[in-house]
Amino acid sequence: MNTFPKYSFGVGDRFAHQAKAQLRAIIKAKQAGFDIAPVWNKSYREHTTIGSEPASTRIQADKAVKDLGWQDPYFLDADHINLSNVDFFLDYCDFYTIDVAVYIGQKTDDAAIESFCSNAAKYVGSLDIPGLASVEITEGLVREVAVKYLYAVKEAGRIYRYIADKKKDAFIVYEVSMDETDEPQTPDELFLILAAIAEEKIPIQTIAPKFSGRFNKGVDYVGDLDQFRVEFEQDVAVLKLAVKEFGFDENLKLSVHSGSDKFSIYPIIKEVMTKHNAGLHIKTAGTTWLEELIGLAEAGGKGLQIAKKIYGNSLDKFEELSVPYAAVIDIDRTKLPSVQEVESWDGHDYAQALRHDQANPKYNPHFRQLLHVGYKIAAKLGDEYLTALQENEDVVAKNVIENIFDRHIKKLFLD
Repeated sequence: MNTFPKYSFGVGDRFAHQAKAQLRAIIKAKQAGFDIAPVWNKSYREHTTIGSEPASTRIQADKAVKDLGWQDPYFLDADHINLSNVDFFLDYCDFYTIDVAVYIGQKTDDAAIESFCSNAAKYVGSLDIPGLASVEITEGLVREVAVKYLYAVKEAGRIYRYIADKKKDAFIVYEVSMDETDEPQTPDELFLILAAIAEEKIPIQTIAPKFSGRFNKGVDYVGDLDQFRVEFEQDVAVLKLAVKEFGFDENLKLSVHSGSDKFSIYPIIKEVMTKHNAGLHIKTAGTTWLEELIGLAEAGGKGLQIAKKIYGNSLDKFEELSVPYAAVIDIDRTKLPSVQEVESWDGHDYAQALRHDQANPKYNPHFRQLLHVGYKIAAKLGDEYLTALQENEDVVAKNVIENIFDRHIKKLFLD
């Protein structure tokens, strides 16, 4: 294998217990006629919060693949890495999300800026983007992009070369992530960023730009759907042009981060992908952990009590849990149920509040977002939590499969 499949689906598995259920959802997609490569993603922050290592994710993914007879490509993503933590993943991962958002806005040296401006001068003027109106690239824009993004791209180059040196001839998927910044990249900016990535000779297979709107953890997209449609289609078209202009892999595709549960934009994504015959990498994380909680609640007994305990402790640790994720959650504390109220719930009540079913009046997105970031509480329970998962594997797996296949894959690729 020397290419990354056209469609890929990133699945997070906080506690490395649901790989088989996650893969079963991907197999259901294949049986329905759609080939999707599973990518198990877990960040350094998630590993350190849980107290796990990439080895555990690799073991579970490999076991699921073997047990279920999966013959197609699959990957393990070192999610949101940089030079300070990449060594942690090198022995186990074959997909690297190089996150350089923190470097955007840092100015590189003047000689590098001048060199880039000189090389990109040939693009000054009208740039024809296939399927879209042309955009105007000015000398001023080229310099602005160089000042704002070139340092970040060069840092991505340093990280790429470090990984490539360590991994030698192994096939590796490289993604450059620039989504965690303040403003979306315009299509002309994205084209020039890709020109800079090409100069660094980074063989990216995906890129994660910033889109307008809020991509909060585990809940639906908040923003202007028409604006998202324009931005997404522009970016798809720019990537197609970049493949021809810079020689990137023909399957170069957009990566949508925090893509879990963004139900309102899924029809748009599907429409644009179909129109342009474009690929997609969508990255979900945290929703499998929520399906574990739903499964435990529905199981009743000890499972329900553990789910209630996790909520109570999460509410008590609200600031500690929410501050690291402040940019990607919007929780109104006044809309969180009290511990006493949750204690009165049965498993069905808990599941209805947590499951992302917007047609259900009992669904509570604030409850869901708090528990989304509350996985640290479950980690502290240790064997108590993991044993409950094992004892209730069937009901948990059922929820995991339904979430990935019915709520995500079907809406994105099949409906």
